[in-house]
Amino acid sequence: MLRKILLVILLLLFFTSSFVLYSQNPRIDGYKGIWYSSGPNTKYGYKFSGGVSTFASRHRPIAIYSPKARKTFFVYGGTTNAEEQHLLIMISYFDHRTHMVPKPVIVYDKMGVKEPYDNASLSIDDEGILWVFVSGYLRTRPGMIFRSTKPYSIDAFEMVREIEMISPQPWWIGSEGFLMFYSKLSKGLELWCASGTDGKSWADEQRLASMGGSMQISDVCQGRIVTVFNYFPKGDIDRQTNLYFLQSDDMGKTWKTVDGKPVRIPLVDVENDAMIRNYEKDGKEVYLSDMDFDSEGNPVILVIISGNPYPGPGTGLKDWFVISRKDGEWVFNKVCESTHNFDRGSIHVEGSDWKVIGPTEPGPQKFGTGGEIALWISRNRGAEWQKVTDVTINSINNNSFVRHPLNAQKDFFALWTDGNANELSKSYIYFTNEKCDKVWMLPYDMKEDFRKPVRIR
Repeated sequence: MLRKILLVILLLLFFTSSFVLYSQNPRIDGYKGIWYSSGPNTKYGYKFSGGVSTFASRHRPIAIYSPKARKTFFVYGGTTNAEEQHLLIMISYFDHRTHMVPKPVIVYDKMGVKEPYDNASLSIDDEGILWVFVSGYLRTRPGMIFRSTKPYSIDAFEMVREIEMISPQPWWIGSEGFLMFYSKLSKGLELWCASGTDGKSWADEQRLASMGGSMQISDVCQGRIVTVFNYFPKGDIDRQTNLYFLQSDDMGKTWKTVDGKPVRIPLVDVENDAMIRNYEKDGKEVYLSDMDFDSEGNPVILVIISGNPYPGPGTGLKDWFVISRKDGEWVFNKVCESTHNFDRGSIHVEGSDWKVIGPTEPGPQKFGTGGEIALWISRNRGAEWQKVTDVTINSINNNSFVRHPLNAQKDFFALWTDGNANELSKSYIYFTNEKCDKVWMLPYDMKEDFRKPVRIR
């Protein structure tokens, strides 16, 4: 009888421990970024390539500072090891009290998918629940929504919904709940938005634009929701031009232009009231990089303007522009130049001081995606720009896809990834402080449960 009782106890302990293990998301021993290349490998490289852990600007936000937890939580595209292109949807945090990071957690294994188009976005609700929105591709590879089982904890996540969404941009707007921007592939890449409160039900799903294909970046300012987008001539995703702006102050029920004129959606005509500028007439490509707001709540948009979509010296330099509002008009100010259409950076606006951080300087893979990162500052609201410092120096591989966290703090102000733009390589993840005079690398290999990032500058 005693043996039976002991056997039952042992079985209960086994199943209990198994449940605990199963209920915890697995961790990996270090921050291993994923490498990827897109498009044919021409004489001067790929359409984009290298480290893509923080790809892309249309997946936003990917990092958020929580004052209550005193942590910056972030998601990124990880992988199993340096030799594999096996996408893992990862989450972790930087603890601003201890200056440590834990072993990162696998939210979801994409099981053979290698494209960074399936990277995730992040949101945090008022209860401290972490929401991870995993991008999908068509109905055959649906998007997924996960939530943490405990507030401010990355230990365990549960999937709450599969949904057709590409490049999710979820914004938690207090008592109103979520407003999410995303895309669907139908008549080209169409732009959509929807609202929800529990992550499961999404009401008032609306198609914003159907012009043969578009990409968008969105943001929120004091409850006002804005989106900036371009369009693809003849549905060609490798051609991106024009610039448009829409805003809503009622959770997406109605939409207006920047000066308050009502707009009927979906937008189907290339020429419409939402247009900021017709770059197609100028023969220019427009690549969306980032967005912020000035002290009056006006949008400040960072874009790269190019003569064509191809890499290499024969295609000319790529112009970085900051587009803002002054006296009720759009203003276009050039920041600098770089060598690649996918040299994506971030913008941070605080008072009259505006900062652009990005791979504007030539890197070791000269014509590839990314380069050396620099800090540019304007002291007069974007009118004039000056390079203040080189953030990275003498890098082995190109740095790319610089992102700034929502509510970014002085000691974790921007993050990015690196990788050889010409061939498969290890990809590391980095961050910098507000002054951009210090750089830390997240540990690629970890034995400890917690570890301080390695300062490399």
